Amino acid sequence: MKKQTFKVQNVKCGGCANTLTTKLKDAFGEIEVNLEVMPREITLEIEDAKVKTLKEALKGLGYPFEGESFGFVQDSSMKAKSFVSCAVGKFEVAKGN
Repeated sequence: MKKQTFKVQNVKCGGCANTLTTKLKDAFGEIEVNLEVMPREITLEIEDAKVKTLKEALKGLGYPFEGESFGFVQDSSMKAKSFVSCAVGKFEVAKGN
């Protein structure tokens, strides 16, 4: 495994970062989210063979890799998913989970 960094769309705040770190931890281990750069970046130890799985997991949460385009309807769906994921992340931070 090697440490790799990926640019990710739709990550806006700490709620988004919390969702990414908690929802992906079991499958991918510790994930660092850099909220200081645009586009946002995630960094993790990952095997090249698992990058496609990561890509699909991120899309499922509404945070596709930077540069991916899916057409108006799917792009809108990704933004809606990321909004919900962000809200869930904020709620979990507020609860202390």
